Amino acid sequence: MEAGTFWSKMKGGGRSALKASPRNAAIGAAGGFAVIAVLALLTQASSSAWLMASFGASCVLAFGVWDAPLSQPRNIVGGHLLSTLIGLILSHLFHGGVWVMAAGVGLAIGLMMLTRTTHPPAGADPLIVIMAGSGWSFLVMPVLIGSIVIVLAALVVNNLDPNRRYPTFWI
Repeated sequence: MEAGTFWSKMKGGGRSALKASPRNAAIGAAGGFAVIAVLALLTQASSSAWLMASFGASCVLAFGVWDAPLSQPRNIVGGHLLSTLIGLILSHLFHGGVWVMAAGVGLAIGLMMLTRTTHPPAGADPLIVIMAGSGWSFLVMPVLIGSIVIVLAALVVNNLDPNRRYPTFWI
């Protein structure tokens, strides 16, 4: 590839395709608020973690761009489960460090792509579990239960609006 072609590809073209209306922004904000509030209150009321940082980013997708392929239930639940599992395996085999974290994120990206469960917020999950030294139960709570809560809330909130349809696919 010529250097000129390489650099010219970085110019981009056109404008952002994202469109936002005040109504959709309000629905998105309400959905994200509700999910994070519920998970945070459950965490506060129990001795268990129901919440992790990447769920905030999942809410952006589930309620802000609900019709995008990476926002669908398969991607939210599958992406979080797969990425966390990768992080847990690497953490338990190699304990941690720069290369383990880098491998965790790289493997998560590759395997999410191969399994068609790509969910960008889940790319942070290997870092979360490796840095925290999480145990295997983290895969169920908060990951599985929290991602299901996000999907259930997205089903309700998004479909209350007659102009939204969620999900666009399950499998």
